[in-house]
Amino acid sequence: MQNIVGIDIGGSHITMAQVDPEKREIIASTYVREHVDSFGDREHIFSAWISAIEKVTHNLVKEDLLIGIAMPGPFDYENGVSLMQQGKFIDIYHVNIKDELADRLKISTTQIHFLNDAGAFLEGEVFGGCVQDYNRIFGVTLGTGLGTAFYNGETASDEDLWNSPFKDSISEDYLATRWFVNHYAALTGKIVSGTKDLLDEPEEMQTIIFDDYADSFAEFIVNYVRDYNPEVLVIGGNIAKVYPYFKNRLNQHLTEHKINLPIKISAIFEDAAILGAAGYALKKARINLTK
Repeated sequence: MQNIVGIDIGGSHITMAQVDPEKREIIASTYVREHVDSFGDREHIFSAWISAIEKVTHNLVKEDLLIGIAMPGPFDYENGVSLMQQGKFIDIYHVNIKDELADRLKISTTQIHFLNDAGAFLEGEVFGGCVQDYNRIFGVTLGTGLGTAFYNGETASDEDLWNSPFKDSISEDYLATRWFVNHYAALTGKIVSGTKDLLDEPEEMQTIIFDDYADSFAEFIVNYVRDYNPEVLVIGGNIAKVYPYFKNRLNQHLTEHKINLPIKISAIFEDAAILGAAGYALKKARINLTK
C-alpha cells in the first residue's frame, strides 16, 4: 500500500494524518494536530512543521512516502513557494517550502505536492467524501471566511469568490459567521459568538435570521455558482452544520430561479482538507508516472 500523508496547514495549527488510499479514509491512530506560531520566525515555523510531520511519518519508508499539503494562499503551489507578504507566515515569504521540507525530511521534492486549502476541501469530498460519483462539483466552505472551489472532473481549483461584489459589500460579509454575529446584534442588541448560540434562541428569532441568510446564500448561487453549471453543490464549514435551519427557504429560492441543484453536506468536515491533500498527492504521482 502506498504510504500517504495528508497535511492541512492553517494560520495557527498544522493538522495531519496517514491516509489509507484503498479505503479512502484517514488512519485515525496517526492523527496529529499541533499549534504553530505563524507570526514566528522562519526557523520556528519549519521546526514546528517538521516535528509534527516526523510524528506521523516515523514508521514509514521514506522512499515510498507521498505528502500532500493544503496551504492557504497566496502561494505558488506548483513550485512550493510562499507568496504571503503580510500577516501570518511573513517570515517565509519567497521561501521555497518544498525544498526546505524535502531537505529536512530527507526525501525528494517530487514526493511533496501542494494545493490550495479551498481546493483541498473539495478534493477531499471527491476522494473520500459525499460527492465521489460526480464530475462537475462546486464546493463552498462557510465558516470564519468563505471558501469556494470547483471540480471539473480532474482537479479542484480555488475560485476565490470570497471578495466578489455582493449587495453593498462582498460575498464573505454576507455568508461567513460574522454576518450572523452582526445581524443578531442589529436585531437584538445582544452578542452571540456564532451559529451554535442561535440554536438556543426562540424559534421566531431563529426563523428570521436563518431565512435572511438563506436569501443571501440563494442570491450568491444565482449570481455566481450557477454559471459553473455544476451537477451538485457540496457545503462544508461550521455553518453547514445548521443547514437544516435554512434548507427549505434556500431550496424554495432555487426552485423559483429554475435551478435544479442537489445540495450535499460535507461527510468529513475538518478532515476533508487532509483527505483532499493526500488524494491530490496520489493523483499527481500517478500523472507523473505516465509522463
